[in-house]
Amino acid sequence: MMKVRQDAWSQEDDLLLAETVLRHIREGSTQLNAFDEVGDALNRTSAACGFRWNAVVRNKYDDAIKLAKKHRKERKRRLAHDAKPVTTPSVSEPSAIEKTYRPEEPYQVAEEAELVEVTLPPVTHRKREMTLTDVIEFLERMAQNNYMSATAKVENDRLVRENDFLNRKVAELEDRLKELEEEHKVVEEDYQSIIQIMNRARRMALLEEEVSEDRAAPAFKMDKNGNLEKIAK
Repeated sequence: MMKVRQDAWSQEDDLLLAETVLRHIREGSTQLNAFDEVGDALNRTSAACGFRWNAVVRNKYDDAIKLAKKHRKERKRRLAHDAKPVTTPSVSEPSAIEKTYRPEEPYQVAEEAELVEVTLPPVTHRKREMTLTDVIEFLERMAQNNYMSATAKVENDRLVRENDFLNRKVAELEDRLKELEEEHKVVEEDYQSIIQIMNRARRMALLEEEVSEDRAAPAFKMDKNGNLEKIAK
C-alpha cells in the first residue's frame, strides 16, 4: 500500500485553495488574506499555502485568474462610479473669450475700459493622474513580491539546513567506512597468521609420520619364567 505523507496536499485542498484565492481576487482583497483563510481552514501556515499556490496550483488557473481580475476591475469601476458626486452642469452661455480662444493666438479682453492684448501659452497635456485602482494594484503587486521573496527565503533556509545535515551524514559515513576498513585489515592479518600456523602444524605432522615409519619395531624374547624381555640392538 502506498504511504501518504501527513502534510501532503490532496485534490480537495488544492481546490479549496484555488476557489478561495479567486474569490479574494474578485472581491478586491489580497492573496495574503486568502492564504490566511485557507491556512485556518486546513490547519496550515499561510506561507505553506502561498508556496503551494505559486508552485503548483496557480499554473492550472491562468484563465480563471484573468477573469477574476477583470471582475475585480469592473467591481471597482462600479463602486467608484456610485461614489462619484453628481454635479449639475452650468446652463450659462460661454463667454466670448471661451468661444474665440485659440492657443498661441492673441486675443483682446476689456479691462477697465482699455483693450489689452494678451498671448496665452500653449496648452500642455498633463500626465494621467494615478487612480485609486492603480494604487491598489501597485500595493498588491508589492505585497505579492514581498511574499514571494519571503517564501523563497524560507525555502532557501530549509534547503541550506537540509544540505548541512546531509553533509554531516556523509562525513559520519566516511568515518565509519574508514573504521570498517581498518577492522577488515586487522582481521585479514589475523587470518593470514592463522593460515601460516596451520600450514606449519601440517608440515610438522607429516614429518613426525615419516620419522615413525622409519623407526624399526622393537624385538622381544621370552625368558624361562615366561616374561618378555626386550632385545637390545
